[in-house]
Amino acid sequence: MEKSKVYYTNMKATFQENLPQKLKRLIKTAGIGEIDFENKYTAIKMHFGEPGNLAFLRPNYAAVVVNTVKELGGRPFLTDCNTLYVGGRKNALDHLDSAYQNGFSPFSTGCHVLIADGLKGTDEVEVPIEGEYVRNAKIGRAVMDADIFITLSHFKGHESTGFGGALKNIGMGCGSRAGKMEMHSAGKPYVEVENCIGCGNCIRVCAHDAPKITDRKAFIDHDKCVGCGRCIGVCPKDAVCPPNDESNDILNKKIAEYSLAVVKGRPHFHISLVIDVSPNCDCHSENDIPIVPDVGMFASFDPVALDRACADAVNRQPVMAGSQLDDMPHTHHDHFINSAPETNWKVCLEHAEKIGLGTQEYELVEI
Repeated sequence: MEKSKVYYTNMKATFQENLPQKLKRLIKTAGIGEIDFENKYTAIKMHFGEPGNLAFLRPNYAAVVVNTVKELGGRPFLTDCNTLYVGGRKNALDHLDSAYQNGFSPFSTGCHVLIADGLKGTDEVEVPIEGEYVRNAKIGRAVMDADIFITLSHFKGHESTGFGGALKNIGMGCGSRAGKMEMHSAGKPYVEVENCIGCGNCIRVCAHDAPKITDRKAFIDHDKCVGCGRCIGVCPKDAVCPPNDESNDILNKKIAEYSLAVVKGRPHFHISLVIDVSPNCDCHSENDIPIVPDVGMFASFDPVALDRACADAVNRQPVMAGSQLDDMPHTHHDHFINSAPETNWKVCLEHAEKIGLGTQEYELVEI
């Protein structure tokens, strides 16, 4: 397969060009203008940051992408799907509050925010895919309704996948609650009975008669449960929990397959900023010291090549003193595996390449 081009620029600014202007020059040089945006709905997928986390990308960067799409005739919106875990982005109302709290509003970015899988994380489209693990990817409806798909990713470490980049932003990020269940879990949801109040919301939402209430406490019949996760979204006490029992390697492969389901058959373009490289996901309500210094901004039509180029760039950096990575034994020549030893990020890229999503072979074009 021919090498994919990945465009890169560092984080240096001048009196003549600030960082937002430099990002715009990067994505235009990388070829975003080759896409026909005229009057097309354009989903810009990003992570708005869990409240309390300060490593997420500033809305200023989102505004650059939004304004560029508008200049090219497109109709952009910022989007993400609700989370599987309990936090500030579990439903669309809390998710929007979190986005606004972190500065993502029509006034700061120039477009609206749409939570792609609806109020409770159940507004989804099933996308058929002949994957090794996935047959019908469950994707947030607004993502699939878009004509064009763009990612703006904060490239950082991740405790389960090694790092979170373009593919993590696409695959896991675009999954509905049922999709996230499928990727994270080999099993079915369960009830923490000490938190259950026996309200019956889980019974009313289930189409398979799996939840039951005994002595005012719910339990889930796993013989009937199909693992859709709807009960998780409606529980007012967060008593229904996902098992999160899938192996990290299979999780990575499922993310690759979900990513293919999202991008196949329509124009897509990908941007990653390798800055504030925290050891864990922006889903955390905190962020630790970056594990390496800021690297730069990257863009490509190929999300696999983009992730590989960003990972290689991070692994060329020195370790930040006092970081989680600095505290870990350096048993590998790999910052991500040293930081999270139970992970292997290469599995995701190898599987993505295998299923035809892109290539790990890239030509780095510095501007």
